[in-house]
Amino acid sequence: MTNSGVAALWVVRHGESTGNVARDRAERSGATTIDIDVRDADVPLSETGRRQAADLRRWLDQVPADRRPDAVLSSPYRRAVETAEIAAAGIEAGRILTDERLRDRELGVLDLLTSLGVAELHPDEAARKRRLGRLYHRPAGGESWSDVALRLRSVLADIDRRYPGRRLMVFTHEAVVLIIRYIVEDLSESQLVDLAASTMLPNTAVSVFERDASGLRATSFGRTPHLRPASADG
Repeated sequence: MTNSGVAALWVVRHGESTGNVARDRAERSGATTIDIDVRDADVPLSETGRRQAADLRRWLDQVPADRRPDAVLSSPYRRAVETAEIAAAGIEAGRILTDERLRDRELGVLDLLTSLGVAELHPDEAARKRRLGRLYHRPAGGESWSDVALRLRSVLADIDRRYPGRRLMVFTHEAVVLIIRYIVEDLSESQLVDLAASTMLPNTAVSVFERDASGLRATSFGRTPHLRPASADG
């Protein structure tokens, strides 16, 4: 990344969604499929997710004005937009701008499958993933992490052009947060894989990238200082 452009990038994973709840329930029960009856783009926040977003709003209100984000951008997926509308209401009172390049990774034939479902119903895909690795495995009809990185490189370049000197808050998805760090810090494949394996990104986790002479660098990553105990779980 260059040393000009957006001054700070605050990247937030969306609040807990009904899809997160359904996925966790399916994984715990040993099911092969996840019971979600809407397309991925239309999955809403759960009640816990709405509380998490409200906690984030209260915390942001306490951030000093010279450090607080002054612009907002979101994935167009409903769970991200709803998080932005609640959490960033004090920053962006009007319509939240969205960019489809910030959407979640597309899973293709593996969509709505648990880890057991992938192993049982698509063993060839599971074997391909083990052979190719997380960065390059592209499920049929879906995206690899490198595909996601390609679209994120373009959106980050546009952000630098459109928000020079600004502090931008982006609402998006777990894989996107990880890959943004991979891009802005020029991580290697092994560093990205290790980061994904070692880092838990809770719902509404905040990651802050600030610009210095060499470019954007993470000054905090995956933090949830805003969450109250009643909102942290679920």
